Amino acid sequence: MPIPPAEDVLTRKIVDLKTQNPTLGIAKIHALLLKECPDWLVSEKRTKKILQNEGLTAIANKPGSQPAAHHVHPTSRLIPNLDMSKWTSKVRVKMFDKVKGKGLVSAVDMQEGDLIWKEDPFIVAPEWEIYDLVESGKACALCTTPFSPDSPLIINCPASTSSCRCPARFCNRLCVARSAKVHPLLCPAQNPASVPLMRFARDNQWMALGALIHCISRVLLAHQHKDAKADLDIMRSFASLGMEERAKYDFNIREPDRQTWKKAHHLVVQAFKEPKTPNEQKKLGKILKKPLDEDIDQEFFNYDPGFLRNLGKMSLNLEAHGGLYILHSHLNHSCLPNVSVRHNDKRTALSRISLITKRPISIGDELTISYVNPDLPYKMRQEQIRQWGFGPCKCERCVSEERLFQLKDVLEESNLDMDDIARELKAGLGVM
Repeated sequence: MPIPPAEDVLTRKIVDLKTQNPTLGIAKIHALLLKECPDWLVSEKRTKKILQNEGLTAIANKPGSQPAAHHVHPTSRLIPNLDMSKWTSKVRVKMFDKVKGKGLVSAVDMQEGDLIWKEDPFIVAPEWEIYDLVESGKACALCTTPFSPDSPLIINCPASTSSCRCPARFCNRLCVARSAKVHPLLCPAQNPASVPLMRFARDNQWMALGALIHCISRVLLAHQHKDAKADLDIMRSFASLGMEERAKYDFNIREPDRQTWKKAHHLVVQAFKEPKTPNEQKKLGKILKKPLDEDIDQEFFNYDPGFLRNLGKMSLNLEAHGGLYILHSHLNHSCLPNVSVRHNDKRTALSRISLITKRPISIGDELTISYVNPDLPYKMRQEQIRQWGFGPCKCERCVSEERLFQLKDVLEESNLDMDDIARELKAGLGVM
C-alpha cells in the first residue's frame, strides 16, 4: 500500500526531477514522480506546493519563456567603511550568506521597549498624500512634516520667483540647508526639465520611480560638489533585484509594464541629462557644470541594467511610509519580528524613524522587522513575501505553521481524519 514520504525526502526527489527535466510542468513532474516512486502516496497538490516553495514554478509556461531552475534572490553588499556610531552602538552589521545577504545583529542585551536608534532618510520618497501636501505648500519639502498654520519659521524655496515658481516650503533654515543635497535638480524654478518626470511619477503613483528620482538627484549633486563615491556606495549596497528579473520570474507584482519603464527612463534622461529646450538646457547647465563620470552615467542613464536595476532596488528597499534609510535597509524579514519601526517625531521630523525592541533581545540575536502584515494568515504572508521576490519565508513562525499544513496534506492524502487517528490510537492501546 502506498505511503506518504517524508517532506525532506520528497522535496529532494522533486527538485532532482525538475533539475533534470526543466521544461516539464507540474503535472508531468508529478506523473514522473509517481512512475519512479510507485510506493509513494503523493498528490499533485503537494507536488505543486513543493515546486512553488523551492521557486521552481516561478515562470509561467508562456511562448518564448525559459523555465526557472532555481529561485532568484535579491543580492546585497556591505557599505565600505560604514560608520555605525552615527546611529547606535547597540547593533553590528553581519553578512550571513549569498542568499540571505546582510543583516543586523545585537551587540548588547536589550529589553522590550528599548530605543535602538533613530534615523533620518538617505532620501525621502513620501506617500502620495504627503507628496500632495508638499506640492501644495502645506508640508516641509525636506522632512515632510505638515506645517502648523501659525508657524513663524516657514521658509519658501529661495529659488522661487513670481515668474518661475517653486511650491517647496521648508520648516526652518536647517531644512533649507539640508535640501541642497537633492532639491535643486527637482526644483521647477532651477530645473524645469524635471517637472514632466515628477508629474509622470505622481500620475502613475509610482513610489519607486519617485525614490529613484531623488537618489539620482542626490548623487548628481554630490558629484558636483564633492566625490559622489560615498553616496554611490550606499545606493549600490541596497538589496537589488532588477525590473527585468522581477518580470522574468513572474512574482505577481503589481508594477508598471515595460512601456512605462521606457517612458520613465526617457523622462529621467530628459530631466537630468538632455533637456528638450534651450532654456531648460541652460538652467540644467548652471547646476551640473562638472561632466559626469562614466560610472555615474552608466548607473542611471543606461537603460538596462543601470536604470532598471535601480528601479528594482527602490521597490525592495523603500520603508513602508516612503524613504530610503541606510541602516534600516539592513534589516531582514521575519513574521515574528523583534523590532518595530515608528515615526515618533511627527511634529518635528515626520520622515525620521525610531527603531524599538518588541521583546528582549540577547547579544548576537538578529534584528528583524516584518515586510508584510504579520497578522495575516500563513498563506497570505507567504504570497506577499514571494511578491517581493524573497522566496518563501522560513522564519520560526512560518516553519511551525508550514508543518501544520503538511500534516493536513498527509492526512488528506491518506484519507484519514482526526477521528480515524483517534480510533486507531484507542485500538492500539486497547481502549474501546
